[in-house]
Amino acid sequence: MTHLSPIRRASGAPPTLAAALEAAERGWHVFPLRAGTKRPALHGESRCPLTGPCVGGHLKWEDRATTDRDRIVRAWGQGPFNIGLATGPSGLLVVDLDVPKDGADGTSGADVFAALCERAGQPLPVTFRVGTASGGEHLYFAAPDRIRLGNSAGNLGQLVDTRAWGGYVVAPGSVTPAGAYTVLDDVPILPLPSWLLEALTARHEPSRPRGSVLPAPAVSGSRPARAAVEHECRNVQAAPAKQANNTLNRSAFLVGRFVAWGDIDRHVVEEAFQGAGEARGLTAAECRATIRSALDSSIRKARPREAA
Repeated sequence: MTHLSPIRRASGAPPTLAAALEAAERGWHVFPLRAGTKRPALHGESRCPLTGPCVGGHLKWEDRATTDRDRIVRAWGQGPFNIGLATGPSGLLVVDLDVPKDGADGTSGADVFAALCERAGQPLPVTFRVGTASGGEHLYFAAPDRIRLGNSAGNLGQLVDTRAWGGYVVAPGSVTPAGAYTVLDDVPILPLPSWLLEALTARHEPSRPRGSVLPAPAVSGSRPARAAVEHECRNVQAAPAKQANNTLNRSAFLVGRFVAWGDIDRHVVEEAFQGAGEARGLTAAECRATIRSALDSSIRKARPREAA
């Protein structure tokens, strides 16, 4: 583990200054974000003074991010800025595991990522980990030298994004109205696992056109249970691309009561929805995590048949 030398905060300096300097000491390129937000605090091209770092022409935030102590002290001396961490120049790829919005029940990014690891036959990586203000997580990995990775949004699964070149994350020490960004695991940063690199660079087949619904899967169970599974699987296959995961979660939840009542075996339901979800274009790991979470919740909350 890299042990950082203590950084003393000057009297009157914002607390985020020390955090920004600590990030820079780790070799991470930082830039100021507006106080209490996740938005860059740097000037735009239309207001560029063409001085300082921009003397040769306007530089965007990724080019102006720095590890230079003097520049950081001057920047954060102007106000209590949050800390943006430019992942590309820092040699990082950060996996952003989000949570369902507005406290809604459902599969989290951490659930989907755990299923991805399970699918790859790999343990959950123990690497530098940050808790986000919303309750999600950032997993830090050392990006490979041989390939320049960009950002991704949902390519690995629902609520799983990545940030590399062209992207940034909010660094620990920053605070928003929703909460603080804090270090959860201060351990050495792992190289990006080869299986994860392959998943990020794999070509994704285009989504099947809406309306091209596959036949409903053949399932066993009581007649009402079979009808419910077949109906909900059709709903999953016909869902708009952006609603596919939410539809899978809702449909599996609706069918879960038949599992709770003993009308149909759970593995039959799981296999049916797994096929429907993958046919709609969701990843196998994403389907598995969503189905498992939805059925667990439905079975736990199911009322007796007589009260339904």
